[in-house]
Amino acid sequence: MNELERLQSIVKKLRSPDGCPWDRAQTHTSLKAPCVEEAAEVVCGINILEETGNADNLKEELGDLLFQVVMHAAIAEEEGLFTFEDVARTIGDKMERRHPHVFAGVDFASDEERHAAWKEIKKKEKEGKEWQEAYLAKAFDESKELIEVAKKRKGF
Repeated sequence: MNELERLQSIVKKLRSPDGCPWDRAQTHTSLKAPCVEEAAEVVCGINILEETGNADNLKEELGDLLFQVVMHAAIAEEEGLFTFEDVARTIGDKMERRHPHVFAGVDFASDEERHAAWKEIKKKEKEGKEWQEAYLAKAFDESKELIEVAKKRKGF
């Protein structure tokens, strides 16, 4: 068992009937605040690394953010929506698609040409999903509010 499989089994145990009541009670909605907070703590870890050269905090905070991803995937699987494998496949496919110069042997004459191709690939991916963009501004506002709540909770 690799460490990612171990983490998935830990989350499964935490959410099981004989697991942790708090973890069992979590939903995608209830995990919004922890997800945003963990992302901010990753930024903190990056800042610590840049200023001190110490990567310990970044390693820990990336783990906390990964826990959020694994937890959301576990909840989605329980709901019959998708699995962690689906999440990993989706991002892997996207990265390969958006980097044809790395994975498909495409040669671009310049950085500008490569960037233009990336924008075109992204545009094609979003075709038929343009309506999703309308949700983004509200999500940024909600994230800002969640950060303010986290700052107060942490005493800032």
